[in-house]
Amino acid sequence: MPSFEELGLSGPVLRAVNRAGYEEPTPVQAQAVPVGLEGKDIVGASQTGTGKTAAFALPIICNMKPSTKPQCLVLEPTRELAAQVEDQMNVFSYYKPLNVMLLHGGVGYGHQIEALENKPDIIIATPGRLLDHMEKGNLDLSNIKYLVLDEVDRMLDMGFLPDVKKIIDKCPPGRQTLFFSATMPGAIETLANWALKDPVEVEIGGRRSPAETVSHAFYPVGMDQRDDLLISLVDKTGYDSMMIFTRTKKEADSLLARLKDLEGTRPTALHSDIKQSDRTKALQGFRDGTFNIIVATDIAARGLDISGVTHVINYRVPENPEDYVHRIGRTGRAQQEGDAFTILTADELENAAAVEHYVEQKIERRKLEGFDYNYTALLDDKPAAPLRRRRPPGRRRR
Repeated sequence: MPSFEELGLSGPVLRAVNRAGYEEPTPVQAQAVPVGLEGKDIVGASQTGTGKTAAFALPIICNMKPSTKPQCLVLEPTRELAAQVEDQMNVFSYYKPLNVMLLHGGVGYGHQIEALENKPDIIIATPGRLLDHMEKGNLDLSNIKYLVLDEVDRMLDMGFLPDVKKIIDKCPPGRQTLFFSATMPGAIETLANWALKDPVEVEIGGRRSPAETVSHAFYPVGMDQRDDLLISLVDKTGYDSMMIFTRTKKEADSLLARLKDLEGTRPTALHSDIKQSDRTKALQGFRDGTFNIIVATDIAARGLDISGVTHVINYRVPENPEDYVHRIGRTGRAQQEGDAFTILTADELENAAAVEHYVEQKIERRKLEGFDYNYTALLDDKPAAPLRRRRPPGRRRR
């Protein structure tokens, strides 16, 4: 693995990297930085926890020069990811006179308009708020030289694809484009073919496989005992830091209320109905240990830099197998061991089968010792034989 010095970084950026305590490049940084420095487009298979932000930020900052118009635009699907990338951009540009700003919803327009008037060089934004400013005439993208589309499949899941296309269309054709997505469904592949020119492919970790340091299992239970089993799992698990993923915001709020009554827990919640200032406090509090449990929707499944998570629990089997890999990937990071549990009920068997097919392995079924289970066929050692449709009387097989 080459050192940061051998990647070709400029002096100011190299000093910033050393100041931040980075010792050696990750594999994706070693692959992407030299390509980015050459000004080539990149399409990457991005997996959480591989150092992706530095992989695109370092070469862009090296090549940038101060200007009076925005030169770099980074699109992120969520406010939390955008704020995280802003922090990293400021770290890497510490020794260069570059103005970095953040645009996302959930906050007022006043400070953002003032920041745009201060002629930022780098804008990190969510698509909806960026388009709002463009339509109000507050922002011109005609001088963009570097465009980063991050977590594109997540943007597609959130319905942002039409907005993303509008934004790309307003950027000049001669730009450098860096495109990162964990999966490549047809709509995203079409977007990539349209937005990029002769891109270099960079593989960032496996697209499907959970980290080998994660032990993961399904916990079958009757539908009427899902909540009780989750609370018992939390109560009987020796965890330091736990993430619980729910499918809906209502589920997250309901579980949070129950967890607050459980001794030893310091829970918080993170979802899109919580105001931005409280979302920021929840995330920071979980990072610094103020909270030891965070109950979240998939807003927290991808990209966020949260280290030290020892356990993940899925309240339901994710509907998209890719989300399963992203969720349980919040633990077992940086070669640390982690555990991931998924509660499985009869209505989710097809989702469970899809997950196993996607990760190409059978996932262990476990029972929680001491839990008073009501009967469900899911707990049988041998699965019940499939029901056969009976032929109407009087009909003979030919």
